Amino acid sequence: MPEHLPAPRRGFRPWLGLLIAVAIILLDQWTKHIAVTELVFRSPYRVTAWFDWMLTYNTGAAFSFLADAGGWQRWFLATVAAAVSGFIVVWLFRLEPEDYGLMVPLGLILGGGVGNLIDRVSLGYVVDFISWHYRDWYWPAFNVADAAISVGAAAWLWVALIGGSAAQAIASDEAAQNE
Repeated sequence: MPEHLPAPRRGFRPWLGLLIAVAIILLDQWTKHIAVTELVFRSPYRVTAWFDWMLTYNTGAAFSFLADAGGWQRWFLATVAAAVSGFIVVWLFRLEPEDYGLMVPLGLILGGGVGNLIDRVSLGYVVDFISWHYRDWYWPAFNVADAAISVGAAAWLWVALIGGSAAQAIASDEAAQNE
């Protein structure tokens, strides 16, 4: 039995993460275009008892943080998003073979961040259109990019909390069996 598992091809990992990001960006921009052309601003279109399509614009960050800051937040948040996106691209290209589990979460976060960055730079706000609610309690409206960031961050935390990788776990299990 080999002492370690063969590492996946190094050049494939970053490109898969970037491909995921591009897919999220395209889906996000496409759905936002549909929302802007088909929905009426702040007029909910009921889908179920707990879910509406509702066009709204967010000039702030998550949960409308800094939305009333006077305009400077547009470029501040765009700069932060661009810096984080650049950091993630570098991270994708520097992933070690045992960190392959991070390529999907990083791709999701990157795609969501760039999707919202496009809105922020070109429009001055982020287009949101998905509205969940329970009776009179409404979750802040969001979009595909926000969902990708949330799922990617949760998956990244999951990978971080598990610690190590599947290859390391298999290798340590094989080493324990050989003793």
